[in-house]
Amino acid sequence: MVDEVWTSVGSTNFDNRSFRLNDEANLNILDAGLAAGQATVFEADKARARRITFDDWRRAPPPGAGRRVARGPAAAPALGESMSFLRRWWAGVWSSLWFIPGLIVVGSAGAAVLLVEMTLPFGDAALRWPRLLGAGAEGSRGMLTAVATSMITVAGVVFSITIVVLSLASSQYTSRVLRSFMIDRANQAVLGVFVGIFAYCLVVLRTIRSGDEGVFVPSLAVLGGVVLAFVGIGFLVYFIHHIATAIQASSILAAVAEDTLRAVDRMFAEQVGGAANDEAASAREQDARVRHRLPVPAGRSGYIQLVDDKVLLEVAHRGDTVVRMERSVGEFVIEGAVLAVIEVEEAGTAREDIGRLAGAFTIDRQRSVDQDPAYGIRQIVDVALKALSPGINDSTTAVMCVDYLTAILSRVACRHIPSPLRTRDGVLRVIARGPSFGTLMDEAFDQIRQHGGGNVAVLGRLIWAYRSLSELSIGPAQRRLLLDHVAALREAIQRTVPSPTERRELEADLDELTLRLVEPA
Repeated sequence: MVDEVWTSVGSTNFDNRSFRLNDEANLNILDAGLAAGQATVFEADKARARRITFDDWRRAPPPGAGRRVARGPAAAPALGESMSFLRRWWAGVWSSLWFIPGLIVVGSAGAAVLLVEMTLPFGDAALRWPRLLGAGAEGSRGMLTAVATSMITVAGVVFSITIVVLSLASSQYTSRVLRSFMIDRANQAVLGVFVGIFAYCLVVLRTIRSGDEGVFVPSLAVLGGVVLAFVGIGFLVYFIHHIATAIQASSILAAVAEDTLRAVDRMFAEQVGGAANDEAASAREQDARVRHRLPVPAGRSGYIQLVDDKVLLEVAHRGDTVVRMERSVGEFVIEGAVLAVIEVEEAGTAREDIGRLAGAFTIDRQRSVDQDPAYGIRQIVDVALKALSPGINDSTTAVMCVDYLTAILSRVACRHIPSPLRTRDGVLRVIARGPSFGTLMDEAFDQIRQHGGGNVAVLGRLIWAYRSLSELSIGPAQRRLLLDHVAALREAIQRTVPSPTERRELEADLDELTLRLVEPA
């Protein structure tokens, strides 16, 4: 507004870019009445506003949960995100198909250079051991060329076999077991050996000279190439045996189960922080209701692979706050979704901690078993469901899946699952989210029971699984969970097993198991 007469409304700024380049427009009105009305609106808005100082801005909470954290003066968000990126990068590199072969290629090239240099001090070695080292330039060049050509050909064959095996495993079992083949160190080593021998031969070949260049034959390096050729033959025989074994259902299930058991041992081996008692937790949670709650947004979309519990506890203790996890390992989050909430007295005190908390969550495109035993269980369940499908109808594989699931749950049942309420110095600091025996048991058996209806072998094996778990030293809560599963299994048997004789036998086993579970521990 100008002189209480002229009113200009629009997007144009008073600069050359707005006037000459941008497609912008303003509506200009010469009317004292309209100008007076706009002045009234402006004064009303001004009456509802308040002055914001630099200190007010610095203490202000970050943008809401639906957006990324704004880059303020604190550098902690960048540090936290970079640490998360490094963990994600290293996990991807370590489980990749190229990392180990790459190291072997580099080592082979280095060995070739070393043996070539070692030949110089022993230049007359070919004269002393002519049958072992006495090869001419042309003969050495021809032999190394043959070795290099054959090794790169075999490497191509090994790669092709690996791809075929991955395709078969994906169609026969489930695509989620492909990671076991990708991180199989034996497969990586075999591929690396053949490519490494090829690289070794190339390095040695370029050092062999004859004719006008002068004669130089690195005898030790040439002998090393012959030895490596025999090593490659041994690895080829081993690879054929290994891949024939690895493609079997028992090997795949055993590998997944071992990864899952290691995850269980890591997660439930020790407790991070103390466990809050119910009274302290209730009082603290009541106090938390009147606090400010600052969201910790996800920096990208994907699955939560890892959570650094120690970072959560340390940040909460240092800032005298409570960190409440809103997402657990294995969940899919979208960019900007709330990973955790910081409960503080004053909103501005935790601004620098948001980046560190966000960096404690590692998010990637797929789930990982490292801190997610439920994903290992999920893989075995998927194999069982594929085996129970009408197109495959492989009851034996489904029974094997139940066996390995029982082994995993037996390990979980014997471990102390820490409370989600984590304390330090007697004060509640972190409210975590994680798996429980009940959620893992539901994940393991619910879908197999639902899809195995009418399959007496699978239903009978589920009874065996429940009986095996009941024989462990489990508490009343776990017994109640088993009773719930027994009741659901009884209903499935009554509904889906057509033979009266088989149905009576299964129900008799369930009756015996129920009596065992309702007896006092």
